[in-house]
Amino acid sequence: MRVAVIGAGWAGCAAAVEATRRGCQVTLFESARTPGGRARRVSAALAGQPVALDNGQHILIGAYAESLQLMTDLGVDVKAALLRLPLTLQFPDGSGLKLPPLAMPLPAPLDAFAGILTARGWAWADKLSLLKVALGWQRNQFQCAPELSVSALCHGLTPGAMALLITPLCVSALNTPAERASGQVFLRVLHDALFSASGGSNLLLPRVDLSALLPEAALAWLTEQASEQGSEKISAPRLGARVRAIEPTASGWVVTLDASTTSRSFAFDAVVLACPAQEAARLVDGSGVAADDWLATTRSLQYEALTTVYAHSPGARLRQPMLALPAAAAAPAQFVFDRGQLGGPPGLLAFVISASSGDSATLTRQVLAQAASQLGLSGLQVVQTVVEKRATFSCTPGLQRPALRVAAGLLACGDYVDGPYPATLEGAVRSGLEAARCLR
Repeated sequence: MRVAVIGAGWAGCAAAVEATRRGCQVTLFESARTPGGRARRVSAALAGQPVALDNGQHILIGAYAESLQLMTDLGVDVKAALLRLPLTLQFPDGSGLKLPPLAMPLPAPLDAFAGILTARGWAWADKLSLLKVALGWQRNQFQCAPELSVSALCHGLTPGAMALLITPLCVSALNTPAERASGQVFLRVLHDALFSASGGSNLLLPRVDLSALLPEAALAWLTEQASEQGSEKISAPRLGARVRAIEPTASGWVVTLDASTTSRSFAFDAVVLACPAQEAARLVDGSGVAADDWLATTRSLQYEALTTVYAHSPGARLRQPMLALPAAAAAPAQFVFDRGQLGGPPGLLAFVISASSGDSATLTRQVLAQAASQLGLSGLQVVQTVVEKRATFSCTPGLQRPALRVAAGLLACGDYVDGPYPATLEGAVRSGLEAARCLR
């Protein structure tokens, strides 16, 4: 079966690998020169030397079983590429939640309960209210009315418990503020991370750039398969190849690239759209297939931005690789990562603003002021500010997401496609694997 996968983000890489493993003849097209989509490497300069950044600081958790398995299958040394820590949401003053150390594991959810009971800086009223509400979620099997927001779901929690745990956890997992975020999706994340398997809540912080973490390993594997099988079996991935149009035929599909490409048109039995939602909608609309409902659902999606401010000072070092930052007026960043402790240059920090709004220059100035007031770092120099305006879909209550199947021989995958997870790396990988498994 000849299959075109359009897009070499995490979903497209997963789809291309899985389809190849299932015996398909796969060609992977990517318009950019760097694979990874919305989780990719960005090049910058620090003190006149090149440095690899990311277009947004991402983390994984232990519950991301499909992503971790795919990395292992592709030859990635997961232990070397990811720093594993117990779930930690601590602030610069040392207050906050930290689950038991990895050397003293407890079965889930006892580790979460232990972390709550021993959280520093929490009033007992905060701890008891969180335990009570969490036990209620467990009794209800982590189900709630689809119209509930995270704020409504957490009715009964103290303001302290909301500010110290729920608000930062929600915005980091769903990239949507708690008052607008889906309670049901949030419960799914909590269940898999805290109440399922032991170690599911572990933080996995990348020590390599996001393109190297999975996409480049996938492309290397696909290229090796092409070399071993011969050009008639599998084509090597094609970077810098933008797909202009797709068109159904009596026997399958024709994929046409931009005119600047020498070989412009290719015939396939099936197409997997692993590009961003708006690009997938453009290709579907231009193909002429009857997919009005799919197009309407896709185009109704709303989006949240993600801004990452990279700043550097030779002596800057955090007390741990990741810190939560207190919410305050004109203090937009919710988290800061010490890239020097994650394989990057010493003194390089990444300030993350989830669900960001405002212009880049203003956000950068605010982050520098926030670093001075909350971290005591007044000499930071900006390296680069990266704004992803459509970083994730807005994960709101009752949201209808596009289906995986678009038309005969035409599938879509990506973190925005219908599924249980929010816009995460695991959601993208699972979607790509599922699309490949549905090829007929």
